[in-house]
Amino acid sequence: MAKSDRSYEIGRHDRDWIESVAEPIHPVLAEIEDAALPERIPILALLASGRRRICEVGTAYGYSTLCMALAQSHGGSIVTIDPDRERTDIARGFWRKAGIAVGRITVVNAKALGAFASNDPVLAGPFDLVFIDALKHEYRAYFDALLPRLVAGALVVADNALWSGRVSGASPVRGDDDGTEELRRFDAFVLRDARFQAALLPVGDGMLVAAYRGG
Repeated sequence: MAKSDRSYEIGRHDRDWIESVAEPIHPVLAEIEDAALPERIPILALLASGRRRICEVGTAYGYSTLCMALAQSHGGSIVTIDPDRERTDIARGFWRKAGIAVGRITVVNAKALGAFASNDPVLAGPFDLVFIDALKHEYRAYFDALLPRLVAGALVVADNALWSGRVSGASPVRGDDDGTEELRRFDAFVLRDARFQAALLPVGDGMLVAAYRGG
């Protein structure tokens, strides 16, 4: 049997081929890409499949929210947190256009840590999927706030876990306050936390995926 070349790195040609054979993305997702140019996160839809209660930290224009809503189980719900009401109003328009039922997605317009501390019942959980994509220096604080709200078997997914190479040292940091050091500590903490089975996937800008064992 032929051996694989372990030194090979996936490049643009490989990604173009994958996109050419994969099912086309929802037209509203394509519209959001044209408007906001987000990175495609097809793996996020896969992780959301079968999940009933999802919490997202960082809504932006609602791209990842819509990815998860389209893949989620029938009767599922999403609560998404973002202080920028102008952006979340735009996101709501995209969700309506995609046919997402009113009430499926609840928006909390507040800073995430303040929202968690407020004891808002919509954030009480329990959640079986959490997606974190907000202020990088606060990732650990989001994680700590969400931990008691998880069910056993829940997934915690954190985007930008490699931070364009800055976390690994492949790229220079952009200043002492760019979140690199906090992300580096967050990644190491979750990967070593015995309560989770975790992996850092080198897709997009790095995606940390951790399955909660419970306890």
